[in-house]
Amino acid sequence: MPHTDLNDIVAFLAVARERSFTRAAARLGVSQSALSQTVRGLETRLGLRLLTRTTRSVAPTEAGERLLRAAGPRLDEIAAELAALSELRDKPAGNFRITAHDHAVRSILLPGLRKFLPQYPDIKVEVVIDYGLTDIVAERFDAGVRTGEMIAQDMVAVRIGPEMRSAVVGAPAYFAARPAPKTPQALTGHNCINLRLPTHGGLYAWEFAKGRRELRVRVEGQLTFNGSAPMLDAALAGAGLAYLPEDDVRTHIAEGRLIRVLTDWCPPYPGYHLYYPSRRQHTAAFTLLVNALRYGG
Repeated sequence: MPHTDLNDIVAFLAVARERSFTRAAARLGVSQSALSQTVRGLETRLGLRLLTRTTRSVAPTEAGERLLRAAGPRLDEIAAELAALSELRDKPAGNFRITAHDHAVRSILLPGLRKFLPQYPDIKVEVVIDYGLTDIVAERFDAGVRTGEMIAQDMVAVRIGPEMRSAVVGAPAYFAARPAPKTPQALTGHNCINLRLPTHGGLYAWEFAKGRRELRVRVEGQLTFNGSAPMLDAALAGAGLAYLPEDDVRTHIAEGRLIRVLTDWCPPYPGYHLYYPSRRQHTAAFTLLVNALRYGG
């Protein structure tokens, strides 16, 4: 077998995973031309084409997919073991990527990180805001944040926030011309502000429960957003009804800028959990981060 430098494998894996020489070069801190030359050299030594290149995309060939599946997890294990050596240092260190949606970032992650990070200057956290049900393993995140009922069973889930409630709200100006809905079904006659979920490309169905009765209502309206912050702004402007986390609208309700309806149809539900794969060997820095965010910890 021809001699192959480990760095060549690392270069190939970066391109195969990013599906882009440009992004892979930025991630590795090398020039795009140098990275392309490295991958071509690896292909030449193996006598196999590992990547299919077009003007717009890069994708692994069958041989490339096989190398990606075989070498990727092993190199990830090596990287994890090397990162674990940080436990021998005086100060824990590491770079961590977490996916969450904007409300979780505002209400839970940012307050927790604001207290945690100043104690550990060698720990860095990248937070990616995403409303999709991201596969954190495939997308190479260290952890994700979602409500408890949305987490897969093969993940470790750590509670990081209290129970939550949703609220259906509208501005006084909106209700000046329309009667308040008495039941979730009555929402079909209202101008509702929708949330689009990127994972399925569909609109979020508003969820209600009363006693043992549960309902999911697909509402209609003139406005759709992909985040809760503009939905709140639109509701405050009188553009329609919004379905939002209770803590986002509590002050606006108390001060009369919003009116809440269907309160008895919005019971508490499990709050935010930090979740991550159980099979990974975690560093001391990651353990410290999890414990800092743990609810009641």
